[in-house]
Amino acid sequence: MLQAIGLTSTPRRDLPPLVDDLTFEARPGTVTALLGEPGSGKTTALRLMLELEPGRGVTYFRGRPLHRIPHPAREVGVLLGDVPGNPARTVRGQLRMLCAAAGVPASRADTMLEVVGIAGLRDQRLGSLSLGMDRRLALAAALLADPCTLLLDEPAAGLSPRERGWLHGLLRGHASLGGAVLFTTDDAKEAARHADRVVSIEGGRLVADQDAVEFARTRLRPRVAVRSPHAARLADVLGREARDAQRAVEIVEESGSRLSVYGSSCAEVGEAAFRHGVLVHQLADETGDAGAPCQPVPQARTEPGTDPAGTAAPAEAGPLPAPGGSRAAAGGGIPSSALRRVGGPLRPLRYELRRVFGTAVPVLTAAVVVAVSAVTALVLARAGGTPQNRLLAAWPELLPLPPAALGAGLLGALAFGEEYRYPVLAADRGTVPRRMGLLAAKLAVCAGLALVFGALAVTADAAALKLVFDRGPLRTPAEWVSPAASWAGLLIGCAWAGVLASGVFRSATAGLAAVLAVPVMVVPLVRKALDGPSAYPAGGLAARLRGLAWAQWPPEADRLVLGALRVMAQPVATALVLSLMVLLCAYGFTGLRSRVRW
Repeated sequence: MLQAIGLTSTPRRDLPPLVDDLTFEARPGTVTALLGEPGSGKTTALRLMLELEPGRGVTYFRGRPLHRIPHPAREVGVLLGDVPGNPARTVRGQLRMLCAAAGVPASRADTMLEVVGIAGLRDQRLGSLSLGMDRRLALAAALLADPCTLLLDEPAAGLSPRERGWLHGLLRGHASLGGAVLFTTDDAKEAARHADRVVSIEGGRLVADQDAVEFARTRLRPRVAVRSPHAARLADVLGREARDAQRAVEIVEESGSRLSVYGSSCAEVGEAAFRHGVLVHQLADETGDAGAPCQPVPQARTEPGTDPAGTAAPAEAGPLPAPGGSRAAAGGGIPSSALRRVGGPLRPLRYELRRVFGTAVPVLTAAVVVAVSAVTALVLARAGGTPQNRLLAAWPELLPLPPAALGAGLLGALAFGEEYRYPVLAADRGTVPRRMGLLAAKLAVCAGLALVFGALAVTADAAALKLVFDRGPLRTPAEWVSPAASWAGLLIGCAWAGVLASGVFRSATAGLAAVLAVPVMVVPLVRKALDGPSAYPAGGLAARLRGLAWAQWPPEADRLVLGALRVMAQPVATALVLSLMVLLCAYGFTGLRSRVRW
């Protein structure tokens, strides 16, 4: 049961709200159409239900608002516009990533591709799909977690009649299994033909909430659709006969060969055309339900399971199969799903790994980082005068960061930047991107990639220097733990700064700018604050820290603690720590603010 109560969008300046005190419900086992002209507030109403737009009112999904549902994707399947996926990702990779996000087995992706009839396109890129195939993929994504409720915004827009019939058959199958379906449309005939209940809105306000049969009887005028090569002559004939018989008949010329005749019937129009020798190609009585032609018109023959465009399609759209379990009516008629769930604390990590490695971005970034780092190291070695640590890191004094740190920061910025550019989490877009589990998964994956980038860059730099200059620029270091820790801290800090900044500002560009701002703006300020000798010595700090610890560590660990403190005392490390603390606080603040109901 879906119940929308008092939905009201935030008023615009000097204009009324797009949605104003809208209340209706969509019952389980039925298909409900939200009907309205373009600009009437249909999409805004759906966004208010999903808490994607500020406003007043509340929507209950089986008695709970969306922000109180632990896993929204398992309760609500959403289609808002096009499939929000990276065009470089494959169809199968997209669905498998969503499987990890929803906590369902990865095999569910292949099952849903079979259900919607695009199993043959599983290796195609999202950017190469046609509109019809894109709609099929969007439906597969909406049905992936076997949700109880479907919210679909103009799902049949731009589709052929055959595709529309298949789509509405699929929705009817979901409703027959106990689910609730709500779709928006601006076509009254489509609403009356395919819905059980029609909710009409105008200017964001409720106009009528009717059964589909009652809607067709009271709000749709019967008409006769006529197609003739002599449409103008036929319109003149019908008009003269109506005037002679003193009947109220309205004739509308739809196009060069099509007429819509209101106030008449198929028989009357056909007989008038016959008496005056007017050739007619098609006559059809149309109300709100499926139009039945007075005389069948031959159609092109197509094989079962294919559409005229040659793309794969299901032979018939019956009730949805539910692999791994079927949706059945539980106690009280509430639908339940036996689909096996894959939960646990590793679910966000599985999602993030599939998101990162679903495209070639990490591999391409690593290749560019290694190439630029090796070339930079060779140039620095040829010029001379560069310390070995900076030489292996390929970090000249003129650059704010080495190539490996920039690559780590870029991947970190893409972690949340891609989420907001391609919001694949659908109904979870208002909640899941702010969950600490997802943030921890992104930080862990980016830290691992940053360390891999650092290791690859140092290895490539050392190999290039040895190949070109033999072992001239390289010396065996007397102490390597502290430089290695500093290098790892720099890479991880840059990656985390990119993750947090892109999460705060919802942009990959802002995330990368924050990474560059640390050495360019924050480091000079920290260096200025730390410049000069300290008024009080800090000797013996490691021993005092050992005394404060709950568990006593051995005295040999003091050397490691002192090394870590020396690393932290460097201006770059201090600036990174301060920046990360500020970004983490800002991330938490924006996350709390996004959960507040307006």
